[in-house]
Amino acid sequence: MRKERLSAAAWRLILCGSLLLMLSFGIRSSMGLFMPPLSAANEWGRDLIGLALAIQNLAWGVIAVVAGGLADRFGTVRVVMAGAVLYALGLWMTAGVDQVWMLHSGAGLLVGAGVAGTAFGIVLPAMARAVSEAQRQWVLGVGTAAGSLGQFLLAPVAQGLIDWLGWAGALNAMALLSLTMALLAMPLAVSDRGEGGVAEIASPEAFRATLRLARGHASYWLLTLGFFVCGFHLAFITVHMPAFLGDAGFDASVGAWSISLIGLCNVVGAFMAGVISSRISKRLVLLVIYAGRAVAITLFMLLPLSLTTVLAFSCVMGLLWLATVPPTSGLVATMFGTRYMATLYGVVFLSHQIGSFTGVWLGGFLYEATGSYVAVWWSGVVLSLVTMALHWPIREAPANVMRAMAPSA
Repeated sequence: MRKERLSAAAWRLILCGSLLLMLSFGIRSSMGLFMPPLSAANEWGRDLIGLALAIQNLAWGVIAVVAGGLADRFGTVRVVMAGAVLYALGLWMTAGVDQVWMLHSGAGLLVGAGVAGTAFGIVLPAMARAVSEAQRQWVLGVGTAAGSLGQFLLAPVAQGLIDWLGWAGALNAMALLSLTMALLAMPLAVSDRGEGGVAEIASPEAFRATLRLARGHASYWLLTLGFFVCGFHLAFITVHMPAFLGDAGFDASVGAWSISLIGLCNVVGAFMAGVISSRISKRLVLLVIYAGRAVAITLFMLLPLSLTTVLAFSCVMGLLWLATVPPTSGLVATMFGTRYMATLYGVVFLSHQIGSFTGVWLGGFLYEATGSYVAVWWSGVVLSLVTMALHWPIREAPANVMRAMAPSA
């Protein structure tokens, strides 16, 4: 069968969407590098700074649901442009911060809102709508891999800016960089158009009917609960890995390169997850990913800590890092289609960000209480096993088909 070719507009959307995700995810993934200098400058504990970044993750998740609804109803471009402005404002407010309320408002609430308007929950549905169903998993893999490439590229850049300009100057430079996301949003307007290039207006009745269908769909809620664990892993490691390695005697550059290496390896992992989940069960792909994370963390805890084990763990975890996103978002699209995907994936992603809040906050709290991150690492192993159990009964079919097959009361 002849493969469908993408239009020039679709290619522009995919390119600009990928660049946008590189910036959004790359800047956000570098925030953990600012924990040691922020702590030293203000004599704040890691629990306090961790709480700010936990608020960021929770704000990202809560606001992502609202942003998804706005994007589905009124278009993607406006939401992304607003998100870019909030992102820049949050970073600027955090630069030189010396009061706790400013830290929580800037690095926490505003940056979280900015990421909500510019990251996966808004951009991936736009990319998915620009291609056919046969190409959907491929483009979801490309977009997710782009976010990981941003993590690889921007983590060492952020560390270099800290070394050159100081932590406050580095945040100001990243605030200016985040504003370029508003320009990259323009080509995404094509995803909001229907046949003939005419802007497609969402039907409130269809929107509400889809939400009712999702509300009673067991597989959707199992997927939502399971995504909590992905957020727990990612946020804990992103924020606390540099400090964890610093406590073990490694130079700050090792923490930066660990986060960067995770991003590099996930360029491969996320793309392959998109390709593989177009050929085999998305549920099975997720089971393998979470099993792999449990094994990787277990070995990292049991083996002697060295540069070799740090790099090996970073590579393995990188292959599994955002590899959950293509099959998870693909399952949402399989169950409910792509028209209201931003809203429905936003709800799933809220669970992810509650997990992120828990991982970041718990990491800081337990470190201050016990002087160690060991309990949080082992919690990640247990949670991997829990989410495997949650994903096992998920049924991979359109929700309206599942409802029609259900026995009558």
